[in-house]
Amino acid sequence: MINLTPVERAALRAEAHGLKPVVMIGESGLTPAVMKEIELGLDSHGLIKVRVFGDDREARVGMYETICAELDAAPVQHIGKLLVLYRPKKEAEKERTGKAGKGMRMVTIVKPSASGTKKPSVSKVLLKGNERVTEGGTIKRAKVRQKSTKKASLA
Repeated sequence: MINLTPVERAALRAEAHGLKPVVMIGESGLTPAVMKEIELGLDSHGLIKVRVFGDDREARVGMYETICAELDAAPVQHIGKLLVLYRPKKEAEKERTGKAGKGMRMVTIVKPSASGTKKPSVSKVLLKGNERVTEGGTIKRAKVRQKSTKKASLA
C-alpha cells in the first residue's frame, strides 16, 4: 500500500472532487471482475472513485482495505458510499501518452473567468497539426486551402 502525506492526500481529494465513479460495486461484492475493472481504472486514470451499493459501513471499510492492499493503491478518502483510490500510472502509460505523435503538440489554454473576479481556468490540450487555438481559447481546425482556378487552367 502506498503512504501519502496529508498534503498529497488533500491535493488528491481536491482533484477527485469533480470525478464521477468509474466502478460500482453491487450486492455481489468484490468479485474478480470488479477488482480487474478497478485495476484498469487505476492504470488508465491514476485517481478514481468507486461507489459501493450497500448499507453496511464495516463491509465498505473492509472492501476499501482489501482493494488498497491487493492493488497496491493508496486510500485517499472514504466518504459515505464513495471510495477514492490513487495509484501512480504505470511507466509504459506515461511514455506512450508523454510523447506526442507526428504533428501533435501540448498547449496550455488559460481562459479568464466571466466575471473577472475569479481565478482563470487553466487546461492542457493536445493539438493535432491542423488545429489552432483562437484568442477566446477555443480549438479550431484549419480549413483546407482553396486552389486557384486560374492557376489550374494555366498548368
